[in-house]
Amino acid sequence: MKEFAYVRAGSVEEATSAYASHTGARYLAGGTNLVDLMKLGVEAPAALIDVTRLPLDTVEELPGGALRVGAMVRNSDLAAHPLVRDRYPALSQAVFAGASGQLRNAATTGGNLLQRTRCPYFQDLSKPCNKREPGSGCGARDGVHRDHAVLGHSAHCIATHPSDMAVALTALDGRVELAGPEGARSVAAADFHRLPGDRPEQDTEIRPGELVTGVVLPAATAGLPSAYRKARDRASYAFALASVAVVLRLEDGVVGHAGVAFGALAHRPWRARRAEEALLGAAPTRAAFEHAADLELDAAQPLRDNAYKVPLARNLAVDVLSRLTDTALTGRAS
Repeated sequence: MKEFAYVRAGSVEEATSAYASHTGARYLAGGTNLVDLMKLGVEAPAALIDVTRLPLDTVEELPGGALRVGAMVRNSDLAAHPLVRDRYPALSQAVFAGASGQLRNAATTGGNLLQRTRCPYFQDLSKPCNKREPGSGCGARDGVHRDHAVLGHSAHCIATHPSDMAVALTALDGRVELAGPEGARSVAAADFHRLPGDRPEQDTEIRPGELVTGVVLPAATAGLPSAYRKARDRASYAFALASVAVVLRLEDGVVGHAGVAFGALAHRPWRARRAEEALLGAAPTRAAFEHAADLELDAAQPLRDNAYKVPLARNLAVDVLSRLTDTALTGRAS
């Protein structure tokens, strides 16, 4: 039994202060990932700072039409919230697509963003993993990597990020709110997670001691046709092999706005900037969607056993874009 200190924080200030005073601390919310990693020996925090009692468990409308989701909002509550389902359907669909009902009842918005990769080499202490032990090597590169990255990977790490929610937040131009020793700040969801480079142990742009306090969904994408689609080995309780979130607005017969993000292809949700640029001003045809997807996925560098992800992601993107076009033109979901 490994001993650790336990602190239950009553405010954000108490939480960040407790974290600063305990070397090797971790914040604890739903615990659906952290506790598993502690059982495996991957995580061995010296202290757990329990943030479940913080007043960050509401979804509130902001002046101007944006929506703030507190970091302690449970995944089930987020996915079922009427304002989220009505204004940001891609987010609701993405959260419902993740994990199981029991896990969604426990998991939090902040914790979902901060979950670690499910790469089996990361979770197995007997295997080399630069993310878990920098400098030890990447066992997956020459090992089993069917589920691993095809975009943005490096010689040091080919892991993917497992969150469905983060993919939708990226496409929707969401922002992540943080609080820490240096005060409060926010980061675009598209920039919150990192590519591995030569520091795969650093998953996000969080600074030491910072706590996720919420996410903000902008008014600009509220009410636009949006959707999330996920391909996986079984119909539920499985991580994505590839996924896509799309937000689409048509103006005068052409694409006026497109937000596209892929999941399960990279170390972070992959914002498809090339595809978005190609779509802007184009007629919403299948040929245009295929061209945009091909432009984005041309940068893919598949490994020995995961080249299937490229056409899979392409087909998902084209299908979702086509369905959203039908929705925008007819006013009915296809």
